[in-house]
Amino acid sequence: MATDTPVPDDSALSLRERKKQRTRRALADTALELFSERGFDRVTLEELTAHAEVGRSTFFRYYGTKEDVAMAVEGELWDAYTTHFARHTGRGPALEALRASLIEAILAMPDGWDRRFLRTRRLAAGTPVLRDHSILSSMRTQQRLVEILEERLGTDSREDLRLRLLGEFALAAWRCGARNWVAGRTPDGTDRRRGHGGTKSLAQRVEEAFDAIPAGLELHLP
Repeated sequence: MATDTPVPDDSALSLRERKKQRTRRALADTALELFSERGFDRVTLEELTAHAEVGRSTFFRYYGTKEDVAMAVEGELWDAYTTHFARHTGRGPALEALRASLIEAILAMPDGWDRRFLRTRRLAAGTPVLRDHSILSSMRTQQRLVEILEERLGTDSREDLRLRLLGEFALAAWRCGARNWVAGRTPDGTDRRRGHGGTKSLAQRVEEAFDAIPAGLELHLP
């Protein structure tokens, strides 16, 4: 029997999604250019949307605040990390699963992400409100990881502090590894240019930070 009900078109949906991704990326790229050139506080939302050729309502469909669009590159990583950890984590040690998902997320970032990340870190270094936003964003990511652990283990992190500690370890390893990568530091003491080696090198620095956790817990003060 014939029907007038439209059949979902996967290709059309895919096209819409790609268009949304392009718009979101265009807003983030425009914001990074303007904020880097003129300073975060000196660019209004009206100027940003005018340069990106979108309306305010379109902006707010993708980002909640100026801070969100300024730090969009970090948001991309956090979204990829929590999504991977929620969907692709199998059996095994929880800290190793947190580590593996973060490394997978870093290596899966699109071409050019590492350069955008470096520019964002430079911008945030001179903008206190963006530094605070970055910290809060990482804390929300950490909480989401703990929630996923709670769901998998059927345990309340308020009663089992190990879950919260695992979240702390994962984000601490990220911060230490990313800081060394941005600064160009390597374990052998060799200084390289900032962000040398792209996401592959960043993943290595983060891996090294995870590797250092057990030895760090065994340190004894003289």
